[in-house]
Amino acid sequence: MRVVVCAKQIPDPANPYRLDPQTNYLVRPNDQVLDDTDRYGVEMGLQLAQKAGGAVTIVSMGPTGSMQGLRQALAMGAEKAIVIDDAELKGSDALQTARVLAEAIKKEGFDLVIAGTESTDGYSGVVPQMVAELLDIPALTYATQVEATEGKVTIHRQTASGYDVVEAALPALVSVTAGVVEPRYPTFKGIMDAKKKPVDNHSAGDLGVTASPAEKVTEVTNAPTRSGGTKIEDDGEAFQKIVELLAQKKVI
Repeated sequence: MRVVVCAKQIPDPANPYRLDPQTNYLVRPNDQVLDDTDRYGVEMGLQLAQKAGGAVTIVSMGPTGSMQGLRQALAMGAEKAIVIDDAELKGSDALQTARVLAEAIKKEGFDLVIAGTESTDGYSGVVPQMVAELLDIPALTYATQVEATEGKVTIHRQTASGYDVVEAALPALVSVTAGVVEPRYPTFKGIMDAKKKPVDNHSAGDLGVTASPAEKVTEVTNAPTRSGGTKIEDDGEAFQKIVELLAQKKVI
């Protein structure tokens, strides 16, 4: 089984994010980490590929930098990585990103595509579904459990009253939630082997995609400072004042 996992490098969330004052884009340092949500996708892909006797390929779009984040995915056990690092794609929206990823995945070949539900630096939450549409394959989303056997994939999707069981024939795309599996920690051997694993680099032109980002950030302002709350002394009738305040806010 050929499993492709979409993964993204992001600035370390432990450090404050910074915006470029000229472009209003996020400043991406040379050293970036693997998005935490994608660690679950990588682990899920590795487990499914191992059961089916296949391999995992990582596909990522964005500045390559030191490859710190993607090397982590390779150290976990992925066979190779495909990176689309093109300055012309800077500022890409969700659809442009999906087009690039879809073309890279199509070029590589696949049976199953796995992605996280959304990146923690963008939070659009729509790229996996767009990739599936562009590849003309089913999208099984928000999976909390995944099984792939006999040419089909089955997931459990959590709901308020239990879970749905969703099934589709392969090829297909599955987006997984945090906690779907417990990601492994790379071993020392895995870390050393990751340095020798192949990394293919492509531009948008290599994939036949016209780089035409549709979004532009024109202005960034700080969020307004939160004002202090209203303190009500209980004189026996405080509840009436609370009711009045809730009515003013149209809560009741």
